Amino acid sequence: MKKIIFPLIIILFVCFWQIDQSYLFVIKKSSNKPNILLIAVDDLNDWIGVLGGHPQAKTPNIDRLAARGIIFSNAQCQSPVCNPSRASLMTSLYPSTSGIYFLNPDLKKSPIALQNKLMPQRFKEEGYKVFGAGKIFHNNGGQNESYIPNYAGNFGGFGPMPNEKITDYPGHSLWDWGAYPENDEDMPDYQIADWAEKILAKKQEEPFWMGVGFYRPHVPQFAPQKWFDMYPIETIQLPKVKSDDLSDIPSYGINITRLNHVSPLHEWVKENDQWKSIVQSYLACVSFVDAQIGRVLNAYDKGDYGNNTYIVLFSDHGFHLGEKERYAKRSLWSDGTRVPLIIVGPKIPEGKVCDNPVQLLDIYPTLLELTNSEADPMLEGNSLVPLLKNVKSKWPYMARTSFGPGNYAIVSEEYRFIQYNDGTEEIYQIENDPNEWDNLINDPNLKEVIAKHRIEIPVNRHEILGKGSTGHKSYSASEKNKIQ
Repeated sequence: MKKIIFPLIIILFVCFWQIDQSYLFVIKKSSNKPNILLIAVDDLNDWIGVLGGHPQAKTPNIDRLAARGIIFSNAQCQSPVCNPSRASLMTSLYPSTSGIYFLNPDLKKSPIALQNKLMPQRFKEEGYKVFGAGKIFHNNGGQNESYIPNYAGNFGGFGPMPNEKITDYPGHSLWDWGAYPENDEDMPDYQIADWAEKILAKKQEEPFWMGVGFYRPHVPQFAPQKWFDMYPIETIQLPKVKSDDLSDIPSYGINITRLNHVSPLHEWVKENDQWKSIVQSYLACVSFVDAQIGRVLNAYDKGDYGNNTYIVLFSDHGFHLGEKERYAKRSLWSDGTRVPLIIVGPKIPEGKVCDNPVQLLDIYPTLLELTNSEADPMLEGNSLVPLLKNVKSKWPYMARTSFGPGNYAIVSEEYRFIQYNDGTEEIYQIENDPNEWDNLINDPNLKEVIAKHRIEIPVNRHEILGKGSTGHKSYSASEKNKIQ
């Protein structure tokens, strides 16, 4: 009997030892997973130093982050509106798939979107500690609270607001600009950076997914006076514009970017001598938020993270400041859809620029691959890892943006092609015409190029979900005008 029991004890010991070692291997593997730090900036266009969108823009912290990794100079959002852009990024689904085209609805109103695991949930399941603050998802419906575990809050969102408007613009309460409040500490973005500093100062026992979402330069374009002092009003340079820029734009393209919008009309801005003031306010807000980003980066650098974190900085869409005679987002031109996108991390080359057309919905599959997590076939984005290894790698994809079903911009490395829901079109040669002043749609030499871009227009288009937002109203008005 003893001869039988002794070998069994040995076998059981070996089995338990193997199980224990396997368990330790899993823990070790999890602890070695790289961290993820997402930094979102609201309404930031290419007015940062490293992209050269405005010659006076001062963004030393974003620039130094770009020097540590790769900046994608031709990155495109999937919708030039906060809610659908962020929903697309977090699901890696196009608006034409999810039906989320405008400022509402919440993700939970899209059954297709919720079939996908949202990025924070997926990384929680991968063993990550997930937390965030500020604007990661759009603010409506408590989406950040619902979809980000350990969400710290919005710290006041777009506030604080003065008792009365600073400007005389009679429109929406958010459309205001000027020096306010008195101190940086009163700004939600400052408090969000405070939160990030405290989190990064703590030793994290688990790999983390951390979202830091800043609200500026979104309207109201408020920042304390010292940020305005960086850009004296008499020195402000206005964006380059062309007097007859809209002459070759289809009427549908003009309507969809103007009808029922809440931003100031170009005529009002000029008549009230507010153009330089708006540009100054935007630049001041950009420099203010850049300083908050710098605080987060400094806190990260002081932390005990080694070289085991991927940092991704992005904006949800672009912003017009007089180009195409308009302001705000909600357009399919470059000023509305092109965004800063910077990725930094282990083994990523430093100080490189990638000109290939990439998309915000590529971020999710990229992070899965970078963290050695299993790919998700339901994601519609493409992993950027080949470009992170070599910015000159062959990239067969184009980027797609939509503003309601039927309105699409298709961007390649050389061209921007736009098709509206009435069938009218535009195409611009990016290198020779960066301002998109010359619509070449009737150029017979571009027939083949145009055909290649048309192929990228989706045939299947989800119906519009939600109702009542500015985008819904603008789309409806443009459709009615088309029928007439």
